[in-house]
Amino acid sequence: MFYSLTGKVVFADATSIAVDCHGVAYRCFATMNTLKRTAQTGATVTLYTYLAVREDAMELYGFADTEELDFFKLLIGVSGVGPKAALAILSELTPAQLSMSIASGDVKSITRANGVGPKIAQRVVLELKDKIAKNVPAGVSSAQLESIATTAQPGSASAEAVSALVALGYAQTEAARAVARLDISLSVEEMIKLALKELMRGV
Repeated sequence: MFYSLTGKVVFADATSIAVDCHGVAYRCFATMNTLKRTAQTGATVTLYTYLAVREDAMELYGFADTEELDFFKLLIGVSGVGPKAALAILSELTPAQLSMSIASGDVKSITRANGVGPKIAQRVVLELKDKIAKNVPAGVSSAQLESIATTAQPGSASAEAVSALVALGYAQTEAARAVARLDISLSVEEMIKLALKELMRGV
């Protein structure tokens, strides 16, 4: 029904923003990332929108760009993930970060979102693993996602190296990213050693 709204910001709080379009102010629920970019009273903004219609309510969701909107739609397509949970996930992770978390099977990063438990996070990873390849966000390449996904294959040397790095205190996504850059023919020990060098450089 609504593709986007362009107008002046007349109100913003911790979860929403209201945009005045020719005398009618539309209140949109938004992610923290969108609010940081747009919630300045008096500023003219464009929000890309999604209208959620339920029996008892109609709620409008607004996003600073179409990429975030696309990932919101992917998330609400996951069994058990409603609009509020999708907003929480996208407030915690950008589309690029979320795609890498999904590719690496990093459930823990997704559970950092407010109100999102391990079961929902696991469903997000399982149901979106194949779909993110068709929705590659800016800042990430298809090849990167493919390499990261390879490191998550159970029983592989890459997966063992990632597990060892996680045990050393690194986040699964950053460990998978470091291992994904390495030659898959290396031994687990060599992968850990080289990945640690990369991680200590802050790459």
